This record gives sequence, C-alpha cells and structure tokens, in this order.
Amino acid sequence: METRELPQDSSVLPLASSSSGRVSGKPWKSQKTATVRSNLPQGVKTKWDERMEKTKKAKAIKLLQTELKEEKQAEKQRRREITLERKKAAEERRRLEEEKAKMGARKAARLRRKAGRTKKINH
Repeated sequence: METRELPQDSSVLPLASSSSGRVSGKPWKSQKTATVRSNLPQGVKTKWDERMEKTKKAKAIKLLQTELKEEKQAEKQRRREITLERKKAAEERRRLEEEKAKMGARKAARLRRKAGRTKKINH
C-alpha cells in the first residue's frame, strides 16, 4: 500500500470551524440552519419580559373595568333603594290617610249616635 504525502505548501485549506467541530467536505451540501417558522403563535415570538408587561397592562385594565362596573352597579342599587323608600313612604302616607278618614267616619257616627239618632234614621 502506498502512502501519499501531503504537500507542505500554503495551498492546504484549514478546516472550517462549525458548531460540531467538523464540516462536510461535500460542497453541494448546504449548511443546516434553524427552521424559520412564519406562523408561530405571538406568545412564542415575543420576549418573556414583553409578554409579562402586556399581561400586567391587561390585568390593570381588567381591574379598572371591574372597579368601574362595581361603582356603576352600586349607583344603580342606591337609586333603586331610594325609589323603594319613596314608594314605601307614599304607601304609608296613603294608608294613614285612609285610617284618618275611617277614624273620622267612626267619630262622626259616634257623635250622631250621641245626638240620639240611629242608623235607620240616618240612612
């Protein structure tokens, strides 16, 4: 078997360094790179800090919305209570007026009876 001697001149090309430490000697083979995905979800594309900032803003907005909603609900409830109180007061006044009228009629009947008149005469 014959051994070949390599020439010692500067025409020898050094091996190109790569991630694995070696390079294919086949020039038609392209260097492999990471797959470029165009349809990744937004969450994976953005950085963690940006996502956390966005989440924090969303939470703050949601909290503010909830607070405003509760205030609106409380105002609605307060108005409802006021209306209910007014209705109760009006009903109470009406009832007292009826009672007063009834008592007035009873008192008038009592006075008529005192005067010596009977129901038969009055009607």
